[in-house]
Amino acid sequence: MTQSNILLESGTNELEIIVFEAAGALYGINVMKVREILQPEQVTPLPHSHPDCEGIADIRGEIVPVINLEQVLGNHGHDAKESKFIIAELNSRKAAFRVTTVTRIHRVSWEQIESPDKLESGDRQMTAGIIQLHEKLILLLDYERIVHDILPSTGFMEAPENHAADTSADASILIAEDSPMLQRLLKDTLTGAGFSKLTIAASGKKAWELLEEDSSRFQLLITDIEMPEMDGHHLTKKVKQHIDLPVVIFSSLITTDLFHKGEAVGADAQISKPEINQLIGSVNDLLSSAHVSSSPAN
Repeated sequence: MTQSNILLESGTNELEIIVFEAAGALYGINVMKVREILQPEQVTPLPHSHPDCEGIADIRGEIVPVINLEQVLGNHGHDAKESKFIIAELNSRKAAFRVTTVTRIHRVSWEQIESPDKLESGDRQMTAGIIQLHEKLILLLDYERIVHDILPSTGFMEAPENHAADTSADASILIAEDSPMLQRLLKDTLTGAGFSKLTIAASGKKAWELLEEDSSRFQLLITDIEMPEMDGHHLTKKVKQHIDLPVVIFSSLITTDLFHKGEAVGADAQISKPEINQLIGSVNDLLSSAHVSSSPAN
């Protein structure tokens, strides 16, 4: 697969999704998460593993866990011979998702993607967004949540450590994150480090609206990349064009190949989501720098 010209730019608030079928419905995954699509490889079962984890497969010399999305989505009678592997990289780790078939790639705007708030609670926890495309509904799944639930010991997310409060712990921090699981993790980690003034926005658009109302309320922004309505790259670009505010991008899409996108929109720091404990150090450093630069000269 090749990236299109629009995706070589940063902050356009657009993405490309690969649409695939699983359990009789259509789903999408961000192209930036996909490394390749393959015919199924031989899978070696793992003892005492989660029932939705088929085992491990050798993908071009790399051992990768295989998650059966058919089963995750409720289809336990699917013929595994009639399927595809989507090899995805999430939080700097790889996983293979078994799906029925892959259809095509679509370019969409994050503005077209709706929050899954209207879904039932169980479906909502597994879904990151909903898009209506050519009169068909496509669900964007929370793949990080799926992998974390099925493979909790694979290091897709660090356990937060206790951190001592910094001198900048009274700073007010705005968090743009749509995942309830990540919202809780960020809140617990930052609170444990002594940061109590936290405001959480469930999308980049909502975060921008808060900043437009009164940006002086906040001393730092932490943002995900993938969010309905407005993604984190577009939010960062708008902030850097209009507001003097440090921005930390905290996302599963921080890879060597994609790091330049955050740099292009002016992010002050970029941290992959497994490295939750690096986040506190970056936050402290940026707040300390901002405090020094804003202090009156002697």
